[in-house]
Amino acid sequence: MTGGRAVWMGRLLPATAAIVLVSIPGVCEAAGEMLGEKDVARHFVELNAASVFFLSVLGFLGGLISGFIGSGGAFVLTPGMMSLGVPAAVAVASNMCHKFPKALVGAYKRYRYGQVDIRLGLIMAASATVGVQIGIKIQKIIFAKWGAAGSNLYVSLAFVSILTVLGIYILLDARRAMRARAEDTSSNLAERIKKLNIPPMVHFKRANTRVSLWFTVPVGLGTGMLAATIAVGGFIGVPGMIYVLGVPAMMASATELVIAFVMGLTGTINWAMGGFVDIRMVLLILAGSLFGVQLGAVGTTYVKEYMIKVVMSTIMLIVSVSRGFSIPVYLQQLGTLEMAPKTVVLLKNISFLTMCAALALGGVIILGSMWKKKRELRDSEEIRAQQVTLRG
Repeated sequence: MTGGRAVWMGRLLPATAAIVLVSIPGVCEAAGEMLGEKDVARHFVELNAASVFFLSVLGFLGGLISGFIGSGGAFVLTPGMMSLGVPAAVAVASNMCHKFPKALVGAYKRYRYGQVDIRLGLIMAASATVGVQIGIKIQKIIFAKWGAAGSNLYVSLAFVSILTVLGIYILLDARRAMRARAEDTSSNLAERIKKLNIPPMVHFKRANTRVSLWFTVPVGLGTGMLAATIAVGGFIGVPGMIYVLGVPAMMASATELVIAFVMGLTGTINWAMGGFVDIRMVLLILAGSLFGVQLGAVGTTYVKEYMIKVVMSTIMLIVSVSRGFSIPVYLQQLGTLEMAPKTVVLLKNISFLTMCAALALGGVIILGSMWKKKRELRDSEEIRAQQVTLRG
């Protein structure tokens, strides 16, 4: 099959078939040449029994966290794949590919609980889709100019800076809610924005907020750009809806899944046409995450809203530390830093183990909160049953 025929067929086939087509190494190479990009397929990692097991567990825990906090889970999935040696661009593209079916399942599940504002999600997704296309172009330019090492460094620096700032801010906000013994805290910025009457004004009934459409555009655009660049749009989308638009945390985390679905679908097609999607990893992660996302969505019905922020911020900060240990490794690969081979191996191992700790801690917090709340409900039911028996 010639390169021209591969690209021509990829554009005509349905989205799913195109994803599979350009993920095949031989066709991927032809597509890359037609698009003026490097041969991405040669950077695909070899999968063995250990890596297959790790990706399956990674998918489950990523899905669990995704269903619980509504971020898509990519902030653990992307670094998790990178810890196996997967280039950042491939990790981002594969993550986006697996995200949209998982997000659809999670959004439907939480919609049944009355936690999704469809109107808000679709309006945000409109500008987010534009941001996705911009973000993909940025990532492709970096990959073409500096290769996998440059892309890895770029993504890691973005993770460290964004996760650290947002993680600390959200954790402090959650602590304020815990000290006030409130379900959640209100944002002063959101309250001021609501008072600005800049047409057109949009009322989001389910989210119980009214705001100018112009404030949803930058939040959506930033969400899309970040999602396409480092596969983590929820870090802008969820906090943006909470602190800028005044949406409750529970509603924001659920509505973000609608945005993630639209972004994932449109972004996947673009990434796949460049041959960046590794369909093997997509299927392995998706298999575990489809189960985990449903369990995580159920968990939101058992906890207070500030617990969502506690889980999100805690994992953010640990993942930030994990990516921080990888930065010197990528600098060494680019030739800007010299290190002994043993030091490189040590930093890689620390980064990998820290990432595993973040995944494990996230799972323990979510499942532990669910178990604790369920036990409290069971104990209260037993007490009520005993009271009824005594009265009888």
